[in-house]
Amino acid sequence: MEQKIKAYNNVLDLIGDTPLLKLSKITQNLTGNFYAKVEAFNPGHSSKDRIALHIIEEAERRGLLKPGDTIIETTSGNTGFSIAMVSVIKGYECILAVSSKSSKDKIDMLRSMGAKVYVCPAHVSADDPRSYYQVARRIHEEMKGSIYINQYFNQLNMDAHYQTTGPEIWKQTGGQLTHLIACSGTGGTISGTGRYLKEKNPNIKIIGVDAYGSVLKKYHETREFDSEEIYPYRIEGLGKNLIPAATDFDVINKFVKVTDEESAHTAREISKTEGCFVGYTSGAVMQAVKQLDKESEFSKDSNIVMIFPDHGSRYMSKIYSDGWMQAQGFFDSVNTEETQKIEYIK
Repeated sequence: MEQKIKAYNNVLDLIGDTPLLKLSKITQNLTGNFYAKVEAFNPGHSSKDRIALHIIEEAERRGLLKPGDTIIETTSGNTGFSIAMVSVIKGYECILAVSSKSSKDKIDMLRSMGAKVYVCPAHVSADDPRSYYQVARRIHEEMKGSIYINQYFNQLNMDAHYQTTGPEIWKQTGGQLTHLIACSGTGGTISGTGRYLKEKNPNIKIIGVDAYGSVLKKYHETREFDSEEIYPYRIEGLGKNLIPAATDFDVINKFVKVTDEESAHTAREISKTEGCFVGYTSGAVMQAVKQLDKESEFSKDSNIVMIFPDHGSRYMSKIYSDGWMQAQGFFDSVNTEETQKIEYIK
């Protein structure tokens, strides 16, 4: 009998069911058992594939999207790529408003997927008409036959992870995890995943990673928005200068802040120790874990799951560029240039 060809219909069928990787080298001096949920195994190389597919298919189900319509979004890069990828398969136009803080690699990747990209200044307030929030909203208001994903204030962002990432982690760990550590930007990943896990076991600690220059940690602790907390920082897809409605602060036990510099070096360390080529925010998560270990957060029986959100290829002109690292002042007597020198044979 002729065997049936086993193939996926398109790249969207590859979204989700990402692997859980045990980390052993970078964690060898830490207390506990450490695992990474490697979201770079999604076809769009990030966790944002999950929300792009979920939100777009829900818009289709509700009749908000018709063939030939345009999808508009605000993005630091990863969500935009995922939306552009879904748009290609489903036949929609895609317009993205991107922060100028996003790496050139990310912007080039968005364009390569057929998206029209508006690059907006990063260090302006959220209500400034030049901000990527306002630019996306204005384009949507002016364009008939468009929808605005609005991931920062879209509850479906959270729901996508509640339905997929949370159940996957629970199943992969056999329900034995004690901690979930994840970056918080829009907050959809940590909130949706954390909500599912807390429903299964309320004793699981959900810890968010925030950036210096962001308002999230202080808001979580005081429920007050403090604009004095805001100043420029380099990490993409982490932290915020506003309070996203897609973040459920009640699910999160606490926040840890990490620096741009340490997060960059830790991302490079993950690649060189675990052979896992990760992005800037993955370095931030691992850096937070190091800091938590120093605070005696974990015991030898702790099972800590970290979400590594995306792939290192999106940061070749940033954290994996010695020139960029040097320009940021990230190399000093402790952290020197780490990459091997290139020798050209003539």
